[in-house]
Amino acid sequence: MKRLLPFGSVVGRARMIAVAASLVSITALAAPSAIAQSAPDTRATAAQLTQASDAVLEADVAGTAWYTDQAKGKIVVTADQRVTAGQLTAIKKAAGAQAGSLEIKRTAGRFNRLIAGGEAIYSTGARCSLGFNTVRAGVYYALTAGHCTNGRGTWYTNPANTALLGWTAASSFPGNDFGVIQHAYPAAADGRVYLYNGTYRDIINAGNPYVGQFVERTGSTTGYHTGRVTALNATVNYGGGQLVYGLIQTNVCAAPGDSGGPLFAGNTAYGLLSGGSGNCTVGGTTFYQPVTEPLGLYGLSVF
Repeated sequence: MKRLLPFGSVVGRARMIAVAASLVSITALAAPSAIAQSAPDTRATAAQLTQASDAVLEADVAGTAWYTDQAKGKIVVTADQRVTAGQLTAIKKAAGAQAGSLEIKRTAGRFNRLIAGGEAIYSTGARCSLGFNTVRAGVYYALTAGHCTNGRGTWYTNPANTALLGWTAASSFPGNDFGVIQHAYPAAADGRVYLYNGTYRDIINAGNPYVGQFVERTGSTTGYHTGRVTALNATVNYGGGQLVYGLIQTNVCAAPGDSGGPLFAGNTAYGLLSGGSGNCTVGGTTFYQPVTEPLGLYGLSVF
């Protein structure tokens, strides 16, 4: 997990720019299929579920995501198309006596970090987007995905990199997936989300969703889409040691260019698109960094 960069490293740099809520990129995603495998319906204890979850983590299979379903007493593992039958067997073997606590599902496509989206922002080698604009003590910051901001300093609002947006103030990926950009021109900061129908939505609250909740998402590639929260506290293994924890899992579709964008419902902010699989033709599985984490960590507020 990358060390967070102090805000102080960029606070004194400039006046500030703002841009309406925007978003980032995503790679191809695809609809989840029916359950491929399901372990016998045996109820596990909390300790056994923890052991099973730890076993999935230790198996370190890229293209897997998992969460604990307390109601069913299962660790629900979703595997993308690159995961082989042999790798699923290895996960079960790693779980040992707790293999019966695993419920395995398949999803088409591949889980990937996503880069681009909503109202696009640009940096060297990347097109991403703002999820939500925020403020702290009169200073304005934009939130996006951490895999976008890692290793990148200056951001722009046009592909020619001539219209300055601001500078990376903090970045956390993997482990988390959020980045913070200080606006160069505060007067331009817009606390709304664009709905891709010529209208905007005011975002005035932030919170945590519940399983089954209706949610909305926007992105520069696919525009506005809706769906439901299917799990909380999910872990995704993107491969190469890039794991992200504590994510919101949904069935809202997304496509390349949507990552980093906002997950919300009504006037409440919930998350930043991290990655997923599928597309908005066949559907998909997507994962979101809870927005409450960077807000609380840095004392930021949506407006």
